[in-house]
Amino acid sequence: MNVWIAIAVTAAGCYLLKLAGLLVPAGALERPAVRRLAALLPVALLAALTAQQTFSTGHALVFDARAAGLAAAGVALLLRAPFLLVVAAAVLVTAGVRALGG
Repeated sequence: MNVWIAIAVTAAGCYLLKLAGLLVPAGALERPAVRRLAALLPVALLAALTAQQTFSTGHALVFDARAAGLAAAGVALLLRAPFLLVVAAAVLVTAGVRALGG
């Protein structure tokens, strides 16, 4: 029963968060600082998620094949490769390092 209570509380919290976003006055969203923050926040969150998923296992900091794949993707991005090529490079390097025992 506790699981259903947690699901209901989470659903209500999500609904209230969406409602709070709709109730913000339009004037508050037009401020330059708010616009800059809104533009940079998704990038920061995605970078934090990528770092957490790449460099951690449980409570330990690790450098394994995932880090090599991320580095390959970074190099492909620096070379201005198309998105699919960036993903393919990351996948191939990660698989290659894992195949070599890393």
